[in-house]
Amino acid sequence: MLSLLQTPRDWTGAELAARLEVSARTIRNDIERLRALGYPVHATRGSVGGYRLEAGTSMPPLLLEDDEAVAVAIGLRSATGGAVTGLEETSLRALAKLEQVLPPRLRRQVSTLQGVTQSVSRRRPGPTVDPATLTELARLAREHFMVRFGYSDRRQEGSRRRAEPYRLVNAGSRWYLVAWDLDRADWRTFRVDRMQPGMSAGARFSPRGLSDAEVEALIARGVPPEARRHQARIVVRMPAAQLAERFGPWVGRIEALDEESCVLTTGADRVEDLAAWLGFLGAGFSVSEPPELVAHLQVMAERYAASTT
Repeated sequence: MLSLLQTPRDWTGAELAARLEVSARTIRNDIERLRALGYPVHATRGSVGGYRLEAGTSMPPLLLEDDEAVAVAIGLRSATGGAVTGLEETSLRALAKLEQVLPPRLRRQVSTLQGVTQSVSRRRPGPTVDPATLTELARLAREHFMVRFGYSDRRQEGSRRRAEPYRLVNAGSRWYLVAWDLDRADWRTFRVDRMQPGMSAGARFSPRGLSDAEVEALIARGVPPEARRHQARIVVRMPAAQLAERFGPWVGRIEALDEESCVLTTGADRVEDLAAWLGFLGAGFSVSEPPELVAHLQVMAERYAASTT
């Protein structure tokens, strides 16, 4: 019954009784049992009335399917490398509570999967965001409230912004807010770590159309190569369409030279990252700028050559 009530619709007593193959009296008794356990089951009368599970004042026990419980446990165990302040400690506390109530068979599944899985990625030092800020922005976006906030751009220049929030996007190790900027009458992306404390909600707004593809394009546009510390111009011996299909819009600006090669303009905060990434192109390339990248590639080439002699 609880699984059914968690779906976004109202269920009449007759529908629940038919679905669960029990009597109407059993449905009423079970509804009262759920309420006693802390589940806020709301009932409405009339021909269009029914039962619905609503948000309450406290967190009742969660009902998860077996695969959902395993997925949540694995996700919590893996959530120690994120860019959200305090996420590691919070995840460990939540994991301890979840594993305490997992049946032994599910606990064994989680332990087995975790025991043969290893993460070798390490989060580089970088900006983090307050999870309360993400939660509040998500709420404002879901309920369609305008938001006012102070913002510092990449030049550390501050401004006051008014925007209609739509999506929160995690790209790499950073969080971005995709929003309609009311003062500029255009879509904008804002790095959440650059949003200053003290944001406030405004009036409700009527949402505009925004697809997933448009969100991806906005994020790609909002993090252009010129916004990164080191900018590179690379001639890649691969057709432009093939390179774009392989790496997507995040890689940078791709311009065709001819049918077999293209120019890639991209960037990174460290030339070491750019040099390592170029090894994954799967095609020949030549770099003309920046000089720091050219010099680093020459050093790497000498090291690789020395390692094969």
